Amino acid sequence: MSAALFANQCLAQSSIDLYGQVDVWAGSLKFSGNQSAMVQQGGGMSTSYWGMKGTEDLGGGYQTIFCLESFFLPQSGTSGRFQGDSYFSRNAYVGIKAPWGTVTAGRLTTELYIATVAFNPFHDSYVFSPIVNQVYLGLSTFPVYTTDQGAVGDSGWDNAVEYSTPQFNGLTASVMFGMGTTAGSNGQHKDSAQLLYDYGPFSATLVYQYVNFNSLANDMNSVEPGLTSQQLGQFGVSYDLKFAKLYGQYMFSYNRDAAGNFKIDTGQLGASIAAGVGQVLASYAYSKDQGGLDLTHRTWALGYDYPLSKRTDIYVAYLSDRYSGPQSAGNTLGAGLRHTF
Repeated sequence: MSAALFANQCLAQSSIDLYGQVDVWAGSLKFSGNQSAMVQQGGGMSTSYWGMKGTEDLGGGYQTIFCLESFFLPQSGTSGRFQGDSYFSRNAYVGIKAPWGTVTAGRLTTELYIATVAFNPFHDSYVFSPIVNQVYLGLSTFPVYTTDQGAVGDSGWDNAVEYSTPQFNGLTASVMFGMGTTAGSNGQHKDSAQLLYDYGPFSATLVYQYVNFNSLANDMNSVEPGLTSQQLGQFGVSYDLKFAKLYGQYMFSYNRDAAGNFKIDTGQLGASIAAGVGQVLASYAYSKDQGGLDLTHRTWALGYDYPLSKRTDIYVAYLSDRYSGPQSAGNTLGAGLRHTF
C-alpha cells in the first residue's frame, strides 16, 4: 500500500514560480484641494509587488493551484500599499482548476478591479490613470464630497470564493462572493459577476458588484455616515488597430444612504498610440453626481512609455484632476522606471 502511494506521489507534477515588479517614480504630486509636494515614490505606473504561485497536477485534467502576492513600497522597503495593509493583500488563495472551471478561495482580486485596469491605457496606475483615480481614490482615501466615494470594498476581497468558467470561443464568466464572517451579521456580504470576451483585436467586459460592508461587517459608516450599500455596473471595451489601441468604459453607481440615495455616472475614453518603439498614452474620465448636488469630476492624463527591454521600461506622465467647486485642481507630473521579474 505504501509503495503504491509513493508511486502516485512521484507521478504528480508540480511547479512554483517567483515573480513581481518594482516601479519607482519621482516628480510633483498635488491632490485636488491640497498643496503640491516633490516626491519620490513607488507605483507610478504599477504598484510594486512580489509573488509566488504554483500548481500540482492531480491527473484527469485536475490541478491544485495557489497564489501568494504581497505589495511593497520601494521608497521605504515596507510591505503593503499603505500603513496597516495586510501582508499578502494583492492575492492569497488556493483552489482547484478542472475541466469544468476554476474555484479559488482566500483573498481575491475583484472582478471590478480587473475590468477597470484592463480597459484603460494607463492600466493599474493609481498615480496617472484617470479612471483608477475616480473609481478607487474616493471619499475613503481623499475626502472631497459626500457623493464621491468611488467603489467601496477595496480592489481585493478577504474571505472570498470565486468560480470561473473555462474559455469558450473567447468568452469566460465568473462569480465571486465575499463573506462578513462576523457573528450576528450574516446579512453582510459582497457579490460580483463578470462576463469577459477577448478574441482577436476586440475585447469587452461587463461587471456587476454589490457590497454592504467595506472591510469589516457593519462598517459602511466609516466610508460615509448613513451609507448602507452600493451597487456598481461597469462596461468596458477595447479594439486593437495595431498602430493604436482604443479604450472605452462606462460605470453606473447606485448608493443607498440614510440622507438620501444617490447615483453617479462615470465614463472613460483612452488610447495608446505607437510612437517609435514606445507608446503615447492618453485618457479622459468624467463623473457626474445624480443625487441633487450636481457635482462633476474631470480627470485627464497624457504620458509616454518607452521599453528599454522586454522587462524594463521608463515613462513620463502628467495628470490633471478637477472637481466642480472652489477647491484647486490636482496636478501630478513625474517620470519613472519599472522592472518586472
